[in-house]
Amino acid sequence: MKRIERVAVHVYEMPTEADEEADGTLKWSSTTMVLVEAHADGVRGIGYSYTHAAAARIIEDELADIVCGFRPEDIAGAWGAMHRAVRNLGAPGLAACAISAVDIALWDLKARLLEVSLLDLLGAARNHVAAYGSGGFTSQDLDRLTAQLVGWSDEGLRGVKMKVGADPGQDVARVRAARDALGPTTSLFVDANGAYSAKQALDFAAEFREQDVTWFEEPVTSDDLRALALIRDRGPPGMEIAAGEYGYEPWYFLRMIEARAVDTLQVDATRARGITGALEVAALCDAADLPLSAHTAPSIHAALFCALPRAVHVEWFFDHVRFERAIFVGGPRLVDGHLEVDRTQHGLGLDLREEASEWRTSSS
Repeated sequence: MKRIERVAVHVYEMPTEADEEADGTLKWSSTTMVLVEAHADGVRGIGYSYTHAAAARIIEDELADIVCGFRPEDIAGAWGAMHRAVRNLGAPGLAACAISAVDIALWDLKARLLEVSLLDLLGAARNHVAAYGSGGFTSQDLDRLTAQLVGWSDEGLRGVKMKVGADPGQDVARVRAARDALGPTTSLFVDANGAYSAKQALDFAAEFREQDVTWFEEPVTSDDLRALALIRDRGPPGMEIAAGEYGYEPWYFLRMIEARAVDTLQVDATRARGITGALEVAALCDAADLPLSAHTAPSIHAALFCALPRAVHVEWFFDHVRFERAIFVGGPRLVDGHLEVDRTQHGLGLDLREEASEWRTSSS
């Protein structure tokens, strides 16, 4: 009977295309991926999370040995054992990201052993899922901002997202410039990453709606559910309020739903304890009749979201698309504004490029 024999972890880091990128509340100059390989019967499954390299230490010290010995079919058992193991470490945050990377690798391994795609293993609700272009960093000047957004529109993406909040005095002008460049047919989203106060956010929601902005992500910190619900309730018609990317455990999402704080819930399988955790969140959306959107990591979310009835779109995030194309062969194809999964490929359909070692900083 097949058993999981070995779990290896690698850390990859890639500098940003520009010297620095920024959103409403944070600046960064590199992106880090913690990648897990789960091995059984000569087959390797791959999973990863975009997080700090410290998550790799959690995998090495706390999770790898626990997972080994489980049957590859028994992902729920391995997932539960990992969650119990991090109780005293603080289950949200880095520990949840570590569990996520391992869990995704286990799903990929199971599908590969069965010689099916991950989408076939999960069961498809649709053949493809919409994607929207995401970047528009606050560190970009207007020329770079509009060129990036228009470029995605020209590629067939029907929605694009830009960052706001770092310099509120410039936000309306930046959004107006984006709308003028895009024209009327491309949906425009904004993401403040929690930069605004509640009253600021209400003012900006009205201003942005005049530029036909239809999606306002994290107008205030998503930890302030009363303020988020206030903006959802009093914001302009035709503008969806979205949040959820910082959710690690199901009760976080449940509280957000119960507070009626969002029109669309977001989940990130690389943070929310993997595909297993994301399926829990999807079940909550089913019960609440709430749309679900994927945060970043499109090579993972494409197959998962093709399997979820409430899924509306996947974020085609600039940094992660660039990273995944650099280190992986395979993955979803962007066709006419949608992500299509190659169901002839087993698992996630991802394999490491030989040149990926250029970005590896550590390995176990």
